[in-house]
Amino acid sequence: LFNFPPDQLTASGQPFWSGPKRCPKPLKFSVEDPLHLDYVFAAANLKAEVYGLPQNRNREAVAQMVQNVHVPEFTPKSGVKIAINDSQVQMANGSGNVDHDKIGQLQRELPSRDQLATMRITPLDFEKDDDSNLHMDFIVAASNLRAANYSIPAADRHTSKLIAGKIIPAIATTTSVVAGLVGLELIKLAQGYKKLEPFKNGFVNLALPFFGFSEPIAAPKLTYYDKEWTIWDRFEVTGELTLKEFIEYFKDKHGLEITMLSQGVCMLYSFFMAPQKLQDRFNLPMSEVVRKVSKKKLEPHVKALVFELCCNDTDGNDVEVPYVRYTLPFRA
Repeated sequence: LFNFPPDQLTASGQPFWSGPKRCPKPLKFSVEDPLHLDYVFAAANLKAEVYGLPQNRNREAVAQMVQNVHVPEFTPKSGVKIAINDSQVQMANGSGNVDHDKIGQLQRELPSRDQLATMRITPLDFEKDDDSNLHMDFIVAASNLRAANYSIPAADRHTSKLIAGKIIPAIATTTSVVAGLVGLELIKLAQGYKKLEPFKNGFVNLALPFFGFSEPIAAPKLTYYDKEWTIWDRFEVTGELTLKEFIEYFKDKHGLEITMLSQGVCMLYSFFMAPQKLQDRFNLPMSEVVRKVSKKKLEPHVKALVFELCCNDTDGNDVEVPYVRYTLPFRA
């Protein structure tokens, strides 16, 4: 507003603040205004949580502290140029003007690594349905203060939650309905139902409201030799086996010749692999082959690995087979 006051005109004589450009108005902070205090209260506590500092959830105490804070009056800086259109922004970004002295000063003001050794910063994951975490308090206060700057009608907490969640309706009611329907299906599984008829797909829209249910479609059946399988089936293998033992196990037990073996995006074995590379891997345990190829260690919580196979039958024909669930031995 200092550079472009409300009555500012463009070079063509048109009002600068017109059309999509709303003229903002500054807000004078007042501890008596609940919205102002909401913003300070939520922002300060969230920042404290990020930096691992003690929070203060006493609004009266925060209001008292805020009253004792002196905020200096705005003083415009000299030499500041503000772009008024996109072309000026591009020119400013591409001008290459860099204040090296200012950059050097900022670098000198940065604390050393030793000073920051004990600092722990915790990122916060946004959760709109927890009213105790102050996430929605901050969003409602910040958005409504900005709305007040530009004379836009304020939004209540419920409306802000719908917008923040980007779903309609984004409230705990929908979550509870979905959780209840999922719970019913889990009970059916626990009771041992084998046929599809008792199970249901659920379609819910609480805004209409609409509730619809349908029977799940049976998974397509595939075969190798005379054995039927679906995407829900797995080869269960309990380790630890070497790569050579793993390949021989499938040849002896299932009559399948493994031509390619992968885990995720890592190719562990293939018939066209260099002989020396095969020799290096054949006598390694499967978990070690995965570690060596992926160049990542297996975390302690990993109890099993999933392998994908390309196989030939005894006649040399390519056959589709299920994934392999490879259970790792107990690791302390």
